[in-house]
Parts: sequence; C-alpha cells; structure tokens
Amino acid sequence: MRPVIALACSTALLGACAAPATPLPSPPGPIADSGNDCAVIAAVAKEHYRFNATDNVPPPLWLDDEGSGWAPRCDWSRFGLDFPATHDPDRPHRPGDRIQWVSFKQPRYDGRGALIETGILHGPLAGMGYECRVHSGFAGWTVGECKNTWIS
Repeated sequence: MRPVIALACSTALLGACAAPATPLPSPPGPIADSGNDCAVIAAVAKEHYRFNATDNVPPPLWLDDEGSGWAPRCDWSRFGLDFPATHDPDRPHRPGDRIQWVSFKQPRYDGRGALIETGILHGPLAGMGYECRVHSGFAGWTVGECKNTWIS
C-alpha cells in the first residue's frame, strides 16, 4: 500500500512543479495565399478539364492577372500536368494562328477553401467560363463544384 501512496504523492508533486501549459494557438482565419495557387489551378485542370501530361494535353495556359502582377511560378510536372505553351493576350493575332487557351485567375481564399475563375477557348467562338469551388483536405485540393459563368 505504501508504494501506491508514494507514487500518487510523487505524481502530484511533479504536476505541481511542471511549467504551466502553453496555450494552443488559435485556429487560423481564412486560408491566405501561401503558395496554394498552383495546387488550386492544378486541381481544376486535372479534375474539371481532365487535363494530363499524356493523352489530354491542355491548350496554351493563360494566367490572367487582370493587371495585378500576379504571376505564380508553378512546377506543373509535380502535379502530373504539362502546359506546353503559354497564351499571351497582348500579342497581336496573326493569320493562321489557332485561337485556343485555358485561363485561370488568381484564386480567392475563404473559410471554405478557394474560389477560382477559369475559362477555356477552343476556337474563335467556342468557349466556356466557370467559377469553381475548390476544397483543401487531407488529399490536397479537390474540386467541389464548377458553375458556368459565360459561353461563347
């Protein structure tokens, strides 16, 4: 009986001598741009458009900064993607040029993940735009839903 009492007393004393617990940090607010832009774009490219690096190669990529200077540097191979060309909206169109691109605007983050505007143009009057909700989770970013925003 005596060892049990001694153990209980020593445990109580150690607890009294221990440093006060450090408070846990408060949960973060809305997710901020912390390098997730490339992963969000890749999720939409792979899940919504079904692009990949082998049998469904995407059209030229247009990261539409809308004049803000947003220009993420992404290692697309890390996401299993390959954008072999880049669309330059300021380059004058030349006769014979194909008019194709897939565009992504800078994602907007909130407490539910991210919203991203995207669009694809297959030809001069053949394209569609979307706003996609992308969720962050254990498996990375995944597309929840994409709503049409324009059709040409």
